[in-house]
Amino acid sequence: MQTVIRLEQQKDHRVVEELTRDAFWNIYVPGADEHLLIHKMREKKEFIRELDFVAINNDKIVGNIVYIEAKIIDDKNEYTVLTFGPISVLPEYQNKGIGSMLINHTIQLAKEMRYKAIIIYGDPEYYKRFGFKISNEFNITNKDGKFPASLLVLELYQNALKEIEGIFDEGKVYEIDVKEAEEFDKDFVYKEKFWTKSQERFIELSGEFL
Repeated sequence: MQTVIRLEQQKDHRVVEELTRDAFWNIYVPGADEHLLIHKMREKKEFIRELDFVAINNDKIVGNIVYIEAKIIDDKNEYTVLTFGPISVLPEYQNKGIGSMLINHTIQLAKEMRYKAIIIYGDPEYYKRFGFKISNEFNITNKDGKFPASLLVLELYQNALKEIEGIFDEGKVYEIDVKEAEEFDKDFVYKEKFWTKSQERFIELSGEFL
């Protein structure tokens, strides 16, 4: 059956949190906290419900993408942009184009909504296929004033960021308390935590500056 996408509904929330947990478990760190992240994001004023989509295959939710409004901040101004994540696909449905479907669909909607840009942290080798470029091409830094290789920018229309530069601030929602994450995870089926090769890649990208 063909995969289709639709807006997330309230009845989907727990299923999406479970698939998010499965998608990220042991990928970036032993365990995961992305399911708590998405749980908290939905209550924030910056959360954009019009860009909160699930992917469905054979009547089963197999993927999800969420967006919030973020900022580029300079000495005098703040500029509203978008950031997405977590973007989640169940492990057994990965590498089937579902993530790309969710990203491409929401990029088009974001353009129609006239946002200036999408800025994310991610693997540049993967996200360049969607048009993302490394942030130093736009003179946009992280909060430490640096250009990590994982900080990526997509202009949503030509020259959208012309004469705009500064610090990317994704907001406090992405600051997850470890103890809160551990407590939240107790309500889910037990999964073993361990180190993986993908975590080494994540550490490498996080520490690589341009």
